Formats: sequence, C-alpha cells, structure tokens
Amino acid sequence: MPEAASASQAPGAGGTAADDFASETEPLRRELLAHCYRMLGSRDEAEDLVQETYLRAWRSYGDFEGRSSLRTWLYRIATNACLTALEQRGRRALPSGLGGPADDADAPVTPAGAGLSWLEPIPDARVIPDPAEAVAAGEGLRLALIASLQYLAPRQRAVLLLREVLGFPAAEVAGMLGVSTAAVKSALQRGRARLGQAAPSPGRLVEPADPRAREQLALYIAGFEQADLAALEKALRADAEIEIAGTLTWFSGKATCLRYLAGVIGRPGSYLMTPTVANGQPAAAAYQRGDDGLYRAFGLGVLTATEDGIAKISVFGGGARLVESFGLPATRSR
Repeated sequence: MPEAASASQAPGAGGTAADDFASETEPLRRELLAHCYRMLGSRDEAEDLVQETYLRAWRSYGDFEGRSSLRTWLYRIATNACLTALEQRGRRALPSGLGGPADDADAPVTPAGAGLSWLEPIPDARVIPDPAEAVAAGEGLRLALIASLQYLAPRQRAVLLLREVLGFPAAEVAGMLGVSTAAVKSALQRGRARLGQAAPSPGRLVEPADPRAREQLALYIAGFEQADLAALEKALRADAEIEIAGTLTWFSGKATCLRYLAGVIGRPGSYLMTPTVANGQPAAAAYQRGDDGLYRAFGLGVLTATEDGIAKISVFGGGARLVESFGLPATRSR
C-alpha cells in the first residue's frame, strides 16, 4: 500500500481510505490468488498478478462507485491482468502433455529444450482460507484440471473459470471482459467441449484427508525413506504414471514406474519426506541426504490418489525455493 494513502479519507463512513480498502479487500486475497493461479498455472506469476491487482484497485478505489460488487470489481481487474500476462507467453505444461511415455525406465531423463514453461504446484494453505472448504476448493485446484485449462485459449479459460468455478452470471462476466453476453455463452460452450477433450479420467479421486489417501501417502513416504520397493508397489495402481516436471520424461504402467523408482530411491536413509498438501492432493516434500549427513530439499511429489491406489506421481524438483513456499525448511538433520 502506498504510504501516502494513509492520509486519504475513505469513500465510506469514518476511517482512512487505507483502512477501508484493506478491510474490504483483504478477505478476498486468497481466492483471487487461486483464480490467478488457475489462469496462469504458476504460483509465482499468480502472486505477482494479485499484487498488481491490489495496486490497480487501490489507485482506482476512490473512483469505485459500487455499480458492481467489490468482489466483481476485483475479479475484473485480476482477470484482465492475467489476460494481458498471457499475451506474452504460451501455455504451461507437464511432461505427460508433451508427448508419449518413455519406453526405457533405465535411460536418463530427456532434458527439455529452452522456451518451455512448466506448471507449478501451489500449497493449499495459500489459497484455501477455511479448512471446512478444503474439499470443494481443492477440486478446483487439482493438477489435472490446471493442466487441462492450459489447452484453452486465454479468454475461453477466463470465461469457464468465472462462470463454472466461481459462479458469476453471464452478464457480469461479459461486463468484466468487455464482451457481449452472447460471446460469453459461446466461449463457455467451446471451452467446455475443449476441456472435456483434454481432461484425463484418472478414476474416482479421494481427498487428502481420506484414510485411503493417507495410506497411499504413507506407503509412498516409506518407499523412499526405507528404500522399500514393495511399499511403492502396493501403493501404485496398475496403470500408474510418473512424470518429472522440467523434463520431457514420464512413465506409464506400474512395472515401468517401479523400474524407474528402483533406480532413484537409493538406500534406506537416502531420503527424508515431509507430508503436505498441494493442489487439493496429498503430497510430500523430499529431502536428499548429502555426504555431510545433512538432508537438503530436493522438491515435491504430488500424488493423484484414487480409490484403487496412486494414479500419478508428479515430481517437481524445485529445491529449497519450492519446499520453503510450503512453509517447510530448506534442510533437515533427520
């Protein structure tokens, strides 16, 4: 907030403009972050765009005349800021969206070429303010959905999110985007059809708090901490997949996944894992043991947990920066 704002009188009764602005807009910050993340597929970019949204809103706050709700007004600013940002780059991806699975689990992973942007996970704690809303909110943050949204044209993406996820009326969405209501309905229809083609069908998902998801996460953690391939075999579904973000490599089928995992889990004690939640899914932060005995952050494994076992492990090797964004330390001694 600009320092000069503290002396400005608010449009409402009493208090300063800064006081009124903060009290009215701050409760919406997390849901705006979730919206920008769905639009962009990047945690860092979403946070930057939310900051930009609040700066733009603050500068225009004195002229806000209440012709729409404050929430609608903020979503209009945020959505258009995201659309402008999307003009500058292509979609973000995961390896499974760029080509077929690798045949040889023992071969080195295939490095990605320059110019590719990757989907990033987001901590539930950053975008879900009320634990009671975790299930409903988590459904709109799952990696498969975020990845599928990337296949939509930016304006289609905006329309679908504003209408389907956030429930804004078509007329309000039209006003936010500066188009006709008919254009909104047409974009929504096309977006639904395109999303249906892109979205995978991993089976019946289970929430992170579900005992089945907890068991699958516990087996995943035991598999790495104890170098227990049998635990990983028990956790995985027959058609399980593993993808390594930042590379072009992913594997399909339990047998192939287990061959890959056998080559990376090391010995007992090579890894420590800390459970967490990302994108409404169970996840674990991974720490790799160094020669000095200290465990340093490697990244994050996000699990797609289903009634039948783990359908997908999405690995993000973001190191300390990624792990710390989940409120976890960069190193562990044990």
